[in-house]
Amino acid sequence: MSIQSNLNEIKAELPAHVTLVAVSKTKPVSDLMEAYNAGQRIFGENKIQEMAVKYDQMPKDIQWHMIGHVQTNKVKYMAPFVSLVHGVDSLKLLAEINKQAKKNNRVIDCLLQMHIAEEETKFGMDESELNELLASDEFRAMESIKVIGLMGMATFTEDENQITKEFTHLKSIFDNLSGLLTDNCQLTTLSMGMSGDYNIAIECGSTMVRIGSSIFGHR
Repeated sequence: MSIQSNLNEIKAELPAHVTLVAVSKTKPVSDLMEAYNAGQRIFGENKIQEMAVKYDQMPKDIQWHMIGHVQTNKVKYMAPFVSLVHGVDSLKLLAEINKQAKKNNRVIDCLLQMHIAEEETKFGMDESELNELLASDEFRAMESIKVIGLMGMATFTEDENQITKEFTHLKSIFDNLSGLLTDNCQLTTLSMGMSGDYNIAIECGSTMVRIGSSIFGHR
């Protein structure tokens, strides 16, 4: 099947309130343009340099989401154009995004990454680290970022009960914080679910899914 037909099939089954991020990392611009011509405008990359190259080469009505782990020294390369940073897992990183956004006269939307999986290799904060960050004076003083939600990845497993448990846990954290409204924090987005588990994620309350191989084929 073509990229266009894969995309149309996925879009047809997604509920209206769920945003599709087409994960285009490692894929050539020609593949992204096929998705673009089929109507896709949100692309997710996991390497800042690769995203910057594609940004330069592609139409400017695209929203670029940084979905990978972010190194603070690379933030400056994406600050002029990135739409949403998914993997913010520390106050230090948030401070750097705030600093670089300010230099570019922008406010950059961010998702705070929670560690919900059983694998140690996945990045993210636990609940106490999250609460500490949100309560800190340093965070409250940041004017060039806006935290619009949470992101998390489930354990890579065939066990759907475990995946459901992890996604449900993240949704409960999200719900507990939904009343938290400040100038730089309004939680409306819950980004969870990838090609293998996005249907479970949507059932558990996801409002944003990150789908790559089901659109572009396996890497």
